Amino acid sequence: MKLGKIRIIGGKWKGKKLSFHLDSTLRPTPDRAKEMIFNWLGQDLVDLNCLDLFSGTGIIGFEAYSRSAKHVVFVEKSLRANALLKINFSLLGVKNERCKIRKDDAIRFLKEDRKFDVIFADPPYNLQLSRDLSRPDQTHVDAVRDAWDQFDSFAAYDAFTKIWLSEARRVLKPDGAIWVIGSYHNIYRVGTMLQDLDFWILNDVVWRKTNPMPNFRGRRFTNAHETLIWASKTSSSKYTFNYEAMKSLNGDLQMRSDWLIPICTGDERLKDKEGKKVHPTQKPENLLSRVIMSSSNVGDIVLDPFFGIGTTGAVSKKLGRNFIGIEQNAKYGLEAEKRINNAKAIDSRELIQTPRKTLEPRIPFGHLLEQGLINPGELLQDSRNRWTAKIRADGSLISKDKKGSIHSVGAHLQGLQACNGWTFWHIKRSGKLISIDNLRHAARAANQA
Repeated sequence: MKLGKIRIIGGKWKGKKLSFHLDSTLRPTPDRAKEMIFNWLGQDLVDLNCLDLFSGTGIIGFEAYSRSAKHVVFVEKSLRANALLKINFSLLGVKNERCKIRKDDAIRFLKEDRKFDVIFADPPYNLQLSRDLSRPDQTHVDAVRDAWDQFDSFAAYDAFTKIWLSEARRVLKPDGAIWVIGSYHNIYRVGTMLQDLDFWILNDVVWRKTNPMPNFRGRRFTNAHETLIWASKTSSSKYTFNYEAMKSLNGDLQMRSDWLIPICTGDERLKDKEGKKVHPTQKPENLLSRVIMSSSNVGDIVLDPFFGIGTTGAVSKKLGRNFIGIEQNAKYGLEAEKRINNAKAIDSRELIQTPRKTLEPRIPFGHLLEQGLINPGELLQDSRNRWTAKIRADGSLISKDKKGSIHSVGAHLQGLQACNGWTFWHIKRSGKLISIDNLRHAARAANQA
């Protein structure tokens, strides 16, 4: 059997040539394709684990190792190809603890456990459209009539839903969460299935569209929203919720479960050369940004089993998340690849990840006294000037009939079981009323300086 040569194009082994069997079953990845892949993934793969399925020549795995990948797994069922992979391992001095060869079938290998932090699923809605739709001026409405959205019956749709949700649950980490989006056609059936499979529903979020398609026939209300169900794997899962990030995005108010976001229009909507929509149900990036930012952290792995044209991938890349997308339509897959290649990652973790307050260093109220930010005898009041209390030298408060912490005094005055004194109490500075939480931030910054 004759041998051919392939070249590593990047990393510490750039320019090294490896041998492979000149066999009709092997199709070495060309340099241009490798450049595209690693322009997408990045040239530095430190701390990343890489999987080279259908390895063949192994060139993708070797390129990843050359770029400092933490671990690389090669999966190839051909004995001859496996033998040459081992020879190339020796020639390059590959360390076995960082690279492994698996003689296995790729599909069987994938059925083993793979664990994801978050799953976002935009499955077929089963819209049940029986005929073309037209506007009052008789122009055609580009509705969803694709084969992938057509099912013979509700029973067939339910069976399909049970299969993919069961697999999604299998690959979800114990503390992971899933988002599923749908319309009135399918979301209630999906919700029932989620509960039947022991997911724990956390919220249903209503995506209110600022620019929905009108109801042209005037026989129903305008369908102006879709519903997202957010669920953890189990009722005891310690799922991620970035409360502070969502509050900040919403103008320092708690983020509600109704999101007012426009549908895709303008430059964001991908169109072909003829000006037609590439995908009929493309979701806006702002919607996915909220999903991913709220329920995952930088470096987490997001799975999208109905990838379409890659909105989840593009947003994940921008926000510093890893992702895997599954898409059976080749046209959509190519469009997704181009789109993700053009997406620009935010290059600083500090610009992406909002620190959780629970992870910040604790600052006792008395520490503000020690730093001179407040003084004994100063008056605190609530934002509406209904209640007041004085600061004592030991860091407690005293009101007319209560002495205690900023939290207990605030709760007592309001007749409540609990109170967050940091946000309840305010103090005057330069003639303006400010939250004592601002002073806590100043004290924390001084400690870290």
